[in-house]
Parts: sequence; C-alpha cells; structure tokens
Amino acid sequence: MSTPHLEARPGEIAETILLPGDPLRAKFIAEHYLTEVKQFNQIRNMLGFTGNYQGRRVSVMGTGMGMPSMGIYSHELITQYGVKNLIRIGTAGSYQENVRIKDIAIAQAASTNSSYGKQFGLEGDFAVVSDFRLLMKAVKAADELGLKYHVGNILSSDIYYHTDQDNWKKWQNLGVLCVEMEAYALLLNALNHGVAALVINTISDSLVTGEHLSSADREQSFTEMMRLALELV
Repeated sequence: MSTPHLEARPGEIAETILLPGDPLRAKFIAEHYLTEVKQFNQIRNMLGFTGNYQGRRVSVMGTGMGMPSMGIYSHELITQYGVKNLIRIGTAGSYQENVRIKDIAIAQAASTNSSYGKQFGLEGDFAVVSDFRLLMKAVKAADELGLKYHVGNILSSDIYYHTDQDNWKKWQNLGVLCVEMEAYALLLNALNHGVAALVINTISDSLVTGEHLSSADREQSFTEMMRLALELV
C-alpha cells in the first residue's frame, strides 16, 4: 500500500485530512489538538499523523511548497488511501487593501500561472473551485468563531521571486484576494477524482502595504485557522 512518498498502511489515514505546507505545523496540530495520535509518515520528513478531534477521526500531514509537491501528495492520498475531504491550511500574501494581515482567506476558486492543468489537453483554461459543501461549512464556522475572513478567487503561483515586481497588480485589478503556491493543484486533483477539497489561508504578508507577520503573530493567527479547519471535520 505504501507509495514512493508515503509509508502509511491501509486504514492509517482518515477520510478527512488537513494539509499545511510545513510538516512541523502538522506536528503542532497533532500535539495540541488531537488525541490518540499515531504517526503514519516520516518519509522525506513530510510528517503525517492521525488522531481524534472531539470524537471525530482526522489526519494531518505536511505537503511541502509548490504545486508539484501538493500534486504528488494529494494524488496519492486520494487514489491510494481513499481520502475524501482534503483541506489545505496555509499562508498567503494579500493583493487587496481590505485583506489584511492575520485575516483568513477562504478560496472559492483558484487561478494560476502554472501549466499544471495542461496535462488534460483542454482547449482552454479550466477553472478550479472549492467544494461547495466544505466552503459553506467553513463560512458558517468562521462566523460562529468570530473570525475576520474573506471568500473569493486566489492565485496559485509557480513564482515566488518574480522578475516583474508589479505583476501582482494585474491580478489585484481583477479582484484576486491573495497569492499562494499550492491550491490549484489540490483543487484540480480533487475535481478530477470526484472528492472534496477546500483551501483556507492565513494572510501572512501584504504586497499592498509591505507588512508581514512576526513569529509570535504567526503562531496566534495560524491557531485561528487551525481551529476553523478542525470545525469542518
């Protein structure tokens, strides 16, 4: 049952999984929020754990940075381990003045500058969207938790250090909320295999104002995102 990237045995991964980019964030969630925790993966130090949250079984695993890495892990989780609900919890840079540091951005859809979708040979660009059921649950939970959040289109980029430093403004003009590097691959894989996926990001920096979170602020803000994602389990 193991793959080149996952060593879990059948049944060790829950049908719902949270996917932070940082494997140490997966470890933090497992240690602080889950009970009866069992580690199922340590290949390439991409740590994965399964436990219980308020009596409901859930897994959490790092995915690394970028769409190639997310594409590999999400594909194997779906096709080899039967995962049905995949929720990315990551960070993003704001493109809009009203999307501020520490806010949460819930992706209704994701645009991209990646060629990841070209593998399907479509005569056009495929629009990827989050699962509507998970999206609505997330909005309801965010309201109940009193969180500052935004819902809309985000950008998944293959480029972190762009040679055109003003390129982001073209996306800003179209109302894109923020930029990150994994959502498009996750959502496309989920849609291709008929399972549910959602992307939730905490705004860690702003291209509009130049602000960025301190280490202490990151810990507090990410905790809010973790709580929100766990409410969807």
